Amino acid sequence: MAQPMLTIDGSYGEGGGQILRSSLTLALVTGRPFRLVNIRAGRKRPGLRPQHLAAITGAADICGAQCKGNRENSTELTFVPGSIVSGNYRFAVGTAGSAPLVLQTLLLPLCLTKGPSSVIVSGGTHVPWSPSFHYLAWQWVPFMKRIGCHLQLNLRQAGYYPQGGGIIEAATGGSASLRHLNLLQRGPLRKLRIVSLVSNLSESIARRQAEQLVRRLRPCGIEPDCEILQQPGRGRGTAVTVLAECEQSSLCCSALGAPGKPAERVADEAADELLALLATDGAVDPYLADQLLLPLALTPASSSLRTAAVSRHLLTNAWLIGLFLPVTIVIEGVSGQPGMIRVNSSDH
Repeated sequence: MAQPMLTIDGSYGEGGGQILRSSLTLALVTGRPFRLVNIRAGRKRPGLRPQHLAAITGAADICGAQCKGNRENSTELTFVPGSIVSGNYRFAVGTAGSAPLVLQTLLLPLCLTKGPSSVIVSGGTHVPWSPSFHYLAWQWVPFMKRIGCHLQLNLRQAGYYPQGGGIIEAATGGSASLRHLNLLQRGPLRKLRIVSLVSNLSESIARRQAEQLVRRLRPCGIEPDCEILQQPGRGRGTAVTVLAECEQSSLCCSALGAPGKPAERVADEAADELLALLATDGAVDPYLADQLLLPLALTPASSSLRTAAVSRHLLTNAWLIGLFLPVTIVIEGVSGQPGMIRVNSSDH
């Protein structure tokens, strides 16, 4: 029996592309069709952009969905999913739009599907307002493995704004069985990892970024492990990612270079963010808290997370998940401050 169509207001809460991406993931997992209206209504350029279309195309391809409104600048989309089929897929964003965000839309449903799958996405790999490839590889993938989703990622080529052209390869064995997660404390800091990369620029820039990060993080009392990369890329760019590995959890953040932006400033942005996170009692960073909310809502047992900050993304995602799933999500805390997340799942 077909499930009833769910109508979703895309201008709710944070009102960005996340509502679309999470809706696609949830439709794939639950089989529930949806109609999304007012897509990115509050943005300077409302409607669907190339990276959103790539996510829609990817979601439709892996399940044979019927779509209406999937065109650039459209503010309304109807998506009727079919059955997910594991396999080998390749998608192109076509711009410097975020390849990691497209992958995050597709990989959870493919993890839960019987049989192995691979996905190659081309686009931006280290671009503003998006998790970088290294954030996914160092932070998101290990936590997805902790809750039962085994993934592998490989960066074939970096892509920066505005050229794009990066390539990420992902693979999963499928047939995942999700587990709950309780992270209320991160425990003492055990290790600091830094990756500083450049593409088609002098390696000295990457070294300056790393050296400044080491100087800024020295008060933590642990000498960081540094990796300097001359990463193949279609255009010129630079980025840093820093990971604080603690006894029970980890915190991660990235920063990007830009024309005329000193290497030391790139490092300072990452250092400022990480030190601010370490000054809280959060067990996870706010990005990871948002990204884990959906998979944890699909687990048969309850989960709890202490986040370093309650974000608007998190609150919006909690609202959206509640439209698709019989789950109670309680978020305690003020926006922008540390808070507690409790996910009380029902049997799905």
